[in-house]
Amino acid sequence: MRMASLRTDSRELQLLLSLSLILCIICFISGCDSSESNNTIFTIDSLRDSLEKQEDFIVFCLIERARFPHNSPAYSSSSGGRRVMSSSSLAELFVRETEAIQAKFGRYQNPEELPFFPHDHTPIQAAAEAPPPFKFPQFLDPAASSVNVSRDIWNIYFGDLLQLITTDGDDGNYQQAAASDLVCLQALSKRIHYGRFVAEVKFRDSPSTYIPAIHAKDSETLTELVTSKAVEETVIERVKKKAEVFGQTVTVDTGGVSGVAMDVNATNTYKVDPSVASKLYAEWVIPLTKQVEVDYLLHRLD
Repeated sequence: MRMASLRTDSRELQLLLSLSLILCIICFISGCDSSESNNTIFTIDSLRDSLEKQEDFIVFCLIERARFPHNSPAYSSSSGGRRVMSSSSLAELFVRETEAIQAKFGRYQNPEELPFFPHDHTPIQAAAEAPPPFKFPQFLDPAASSVNVSRDIWNIYFGDLLQLITTDGDDGNYQQAAASDLVCLQALSKRIHYGRFVAEVKFRDSPSTYIPAIHAKDSETLTELVTSKAVEETVIERVKKKAEVFGQTVTVDTGGVSGVAMDVNATNTYKVDPSVASKLYAEWVIPLTKQVEVDYLLHRLD
């Protein structure tokens, strides 16, 4: 029985690693539309344009995860409560193993990308025919670039958001659900940690505005300086509208001689509740981004 269990565990791990490799490719593709495109001069406008495009991807990530029920066994070493997140869970193992593979292929050499588990992040020796590692521009201040709220993102996603975008149930698709979780996590992490780039641009544009508060370690004043209520309200409303548009159910009526009629969301049901998307930004994404900006500025002159 013990040997059979070990063989089963081995097969499951092999499946996880195979899925990780596939997800690695997907995640690299999803990160191709980076604002820096690695030759771009950072400006507030260019960063806002990139953040707006990332909204699309985040909404689609939520929709993809919502295809599966909660699948609570993926998040616990037993079949315990849905809010339990065990360190030996399939979901955490999937994230750890996938990040390790992606790290070996250089994902985290890009300063936009931060891992949830920064363990072995040394790229492998590339084959002779492979392109040399890309030299990403070092735009961020070295002392401040280590600002990281990955643990907060992790806890919010598994403790709050996941319950809002999934239905109760268990369909056994644990690996697929965990893969969708990772894509959501990485998209949210990239979006929130873009606050480092926003803070650097703001500081360079007007250092005298921030230096007194930085020297005084005045996080309250810095929070006021980086806050634009009008921009925040626009973003929240836009994300809600995107969730309404992207999450519609489309049906096609092919009957009749006059042609094809399309009925878009006549029942007003959505794949992800638009209010959840707006809540995500209003209560978590925007506040965490501002926290990243303030923490970055507090270390900007170290």
